[in-house]
Amino acid sequence: MPIFIAIGKKVIPRWLFARLQPLYHRILAWIAAAWYRHPSRAMMIIGITGTNGKSTVVEFTHHIFMNADIPVASLSSLRTRIIEKEERNESGMTMPGRFALQRFLAQAKVAGCRAAIIEVTSEGIAQSRHCGIDFDIAAFTNLAPEHIERHGSFEAYRDAKAELFKSLATSFRKDAGIKKTIVVNGDDEHAEYFLQYPADQKIIYTMTPTQSPSYQGGANGGVMITADQYNFDLTLPGAFNIANALCAAAIARSQSIPKEIIKKAIEEVETIPGRMEYIQKKPFAVIVDYAHTPDALCKVYETLQSANSKLKTQNSKLICVFGAAGGGRDKWKRPELGRIASLYCDEIILTNEDPYDENPKEILHQIAQGLTARFSRYAFVLNRREAIERALRAAKDGDIVIITGKGAEPWMHMEQGRKITWDDGGEAKEILDKLKQKR
Repeated sequence: MPIFIAIGKKVIPRWLFARLQPLYHRILAWIAAAWYRHPSRAMMIIGITGTNGKSTVVEFTHHIFMNADIPVASLSSLRTRIIEKEERNESGMTMPGRFALQRFLAQAKVAGCRAAIIEVTSEGIAQSRHCGIDFDIAAFTNLAPEHIERHGSFEAYRDAKAELFKSLATSFRKDAGIKKTIVVNGDDEHAEYFLQYPADQKIIYTMTPTQSPSYQGGANGGVMITADQYNFDLTLPGAFNIANALCAAAIARSQSIPKEIIKKAIEEVETIPGRMEYIQKKPFAVIVDYAHTPDALCKVYETLQSANSKLKTQNSKLICVFGAAGGGRDKWKRPELGRIASLYCDEIILTNEDPYDENPKEILHQIAQGLTARFSRYAFVLNRREAIERALRAAKDGDIVIITGKGAEPWMHMEQGRKITWDDGGEAKEILDKLKQKR
């Protein structure tokens, strides 16, 4: 491993670069905020963090605020929205660079937004992209192992998420109507960790109030929002989406948005790109989902299995298409993804996801190491389009084809920085149309 790093024509020791890099990131963030004249101080800023569900919570919250006649902007891995105007996020970054973030907030300010919602990632926090943004609400969805190689340990990953909550205490104080607020998933085992940080108000949402800790009146006490208080009739499938809806409801309640507006707005959301997105339901179902962590994949498969009585006949199959990202990202989870697929899938097709500079065959072999003996025969199809087509050709009436890992991401990242345009849902639709024409 080289101990010197070249920057332009200068060469500095690696240890010095490691020391200076965090300072560089922080200074750049504050320069960006100053350049755009601190736009976050002119509106309420909501940060959503956690391992899974962030983008869905952003989408739900944006829709609630719009229904409540609160001009709002939002930025997530899916898209940038300023009131009704939207653009697809094609940057490949969930939480973009400092100047891009501040420019987004400045545009929201000019458009007259009273609130902005930002999907906050651990990588973004590690690079101080949150600095110079004065957050008012910090919401936590859930926590499961991810980005362990990047952060060094699960605890460091958790601590990076916590920086968002710490920032509430030091961020700019706005008018008295905006309270510093923490929103936490009470069903997650790490809830107490995120509730420990100071705030003007704390809201805990939960699916199982009778089994959750009693936060009322405790040191980290707060108001509870429960599933039975709203009884959502969601179009989006999965218990995890009810939890995401509750998170958005808790954020909205912190701003005194009426319950009936919250419920109506959430139930109006029929689909979210790449999040349990049905490409078709009949004669067999085809679904695209972003799930790329063991926890998320397990929840998606459980949801589809529980829906079997509605979507599948007794002898039909769950056909699973997935892979794992390269670039040294969370290699530990690859065999775990294979193990989980073994528990739920009837047919498995392993394929490319985002190999970067890793050998894509080796990535798939690492996933295959987790497959149980009953999957000694499975398919390796490196070309992702061919893998999707193989699954769709194999599907019979009543089957479910679930394509996971990329969701609505617009690119596939290949070797030497090369990337190709991509869309799981678009590819599936195109292949389905072709197959229909041949019948």
